[in-house]
Amino acid sequence: MAFTSGSSTSTEIKICGIKEIAQAKAISNMGVDAIGVIGVKGSPRFVDEEQRRNLFSELKTFSPTLKRVWVIADLDNAELASALSGDGIPSVIQLHGNESLNRCSQLRQEYPEIEWWKALRIRKKSDFLLAQAYTGYIDKLLLDAWSPRELGGSGLRIPLEWIKQAEINLPWWLAGGISAEWIPEVLSKVKPFGIDASSRLEISPGLKDLEKVNSLIKAVKKSK
Repeated sequence: MAFTSGSSTSTEIKICGIKEIAQAKAISNMGVDAIGVIGVKGSPRFVDEEQRRNLFSELKTFSPTLKRVWVIADLDNAELASALSGDGIPSVIQLHGNESLNRCSQLRQEYPEIEWWKALRIRKKSDFLLAQAYTGYIDKLLLDAWSPRELGGSGLRIPLEWIKQAEINLPWWLAGGISAEWIPEVLSKVKPFGIDASSRLEISPGLKDLEKVNSLIKAVKKSK
């Protein structure tokens, strides 16, 4: 078994599904490594182009080292080219659709200034076999629990025993049901590069409870 983590002493933190600039800045100030904005239409956390560009522009100035992650699914070349030009562009794109290995490789070569992550929705243990295939095609993986209702933000969890038995040769983020209470168990059993939290920290879709965010950050730092 092979597990890849950020380092022996650090686990990065991403808060996803942010909609408001003020919340993004407040969460950035708490010491997270990445902020995620949803670009999948139909999601209750969807952010339109103008709002997304404004948010990313503000964050680039406010916290230059913070990863600005745009979560998308199966966008075509024209849509991507438009989104990745001008002001307020992401520093990371998280592919959450049915993007093939060749598509991931093509995008990574065409936009080398962008970091490319591929989300895998884990429904059964054998789904981890696909994680091995992405080595060399993508910069990082994000492992999320499968849901029949939505591509992400479901609050469902991948069984940690499945992850322990998997071979993952890329840096990977764990998503799905992340909360402060679960962190000690997660980080005692598996070693993700980072954790990605959204729905369990929310007051409503896109609006985070800052106390829950802060508790999560403290739990991660305490578990180092």
